[in-house]
Amino acid sequence: MWPPWRGGWRARSLPEIPEHLLFRCLPAFPAGRAMGAVGRGPGSRASIAGAGGGGALPAGPRPAPDGRAARAGVGRGPARGRAGPGCSGAGALRGTPALAPKVCRARAMRTLWMALCVLARLWPGALAGCADAGRCCPGRDPACFASGWRQDRVYGTCFCDQACRLTGDCCFDYARACPARPCIVGEWSPWSGCASQCRPTARVRRRAVQQEPQNGGEPCPALEERAGCLEYATPQGEDCGHAFVPAFITTSAFNKERTRQAASPHWTTSTEDAGYCMEFKTESLTHHCALENRPLTRWMQYLREGYTVCVDCQPPAMNSVSLRCSGDGLDSDGNQTLHWQAIGNPRCQGTWKKVRRVEQCSCPAVHSFIFI
Repeated sequence: MWPPWRGGWRARSLPEIPEHLLFRCLPAFPAGRAMGAVGRGPGSRASIAGAGGGGALPAGPRPAPDGRAARAGVGRGPARGRAGPGCSGAGALRGTPALAPKVCRARAMRTLWMALCVLARLWPGALAGCADAGRCCPGRDPACFASGWRQDRVYGTCFCDQACRLTGDCCFDYARACPARPCIVGEWSPWSGCASQCRPTARVRRRAVQQEPQNGGEPCPALEERAGCLEYATPQGEDCGHAFVPAFITTSAFNKERTRQAASPHWTTSTEDAGYCMEFKTESLTHHCALENRPLTRWMQYLREGYTVCVDCQPPAMNSVSLRCSGDGLDSDGNQTLHWQAIGNPRCQGTWKKVRRVEQCSCPAVHSFIFI
């Protein structure tokens, strides 16, 4: 079966090739000019004259080892049919009686050498590949090679590096000797805490590599992930970080529908409302605010840059412990840009700066809002 690796062929020893089989089975090569002229006519009959005036050598193929005459008719006179080229033709070469034996001997030697070269390539050592060489190299490595059959059925230098898959010059056993192994990673670690308190920062989690990718296997995925994080309390337990939280607002008309009393169990029905009002000057807003025309979101159309707006902080938006609303910007110095977002349309958002804190809001109704 050919090629030899397909059927698991293993040559154990080289059989002895009889000399008559080399002459009868293997093709003869044309002799060089220095060896004398040989009859080359496609249909010529030729006889080889003996050296020194001896009689002509009998024409036809060499006799078989058992002494029986070949079918071409040795000893029966001129052979029938047309003579082939070379010494094995059914006839005698004429015209160069002194050089004919040398021609035949040279042809026989060349044929023998060709046969030995072919058999040498079929020797078990000629099948050496990546496994026998013990090589499997990552990336592109010109020094990572062996001698043997390539996957494209060409004998010679083959490679055992990862790039051979792209260049097409891998050894025949590369897939078996250097199988692709993907990267294997472990489970994610728990999320870490925020890197710092009272300001926007990040938390992180990691995972480790359990097996590196080999021989063109799937590469490793991300080994680290980060996420935004904000701690609202100091290590001493003090409330902080509200200036960095976007304020969620809606129209003050919604405040008429909810009770002014706290919904938290920490508040009692006799507790006075501890609300307050924050005034802001709008700096920017998205164009999506002006596009709102639904009944419950039409109030967004009245948001304008450069106007002062009032935002009321009342329960239940007020924290029962800190007595503050998220995103009120109370800790801001007035120069810090704060963010807000309208409830009902996440794309309606913008920035403003704190003006002051007052006990009661006094802005027009279209510019009066509440924290959510």
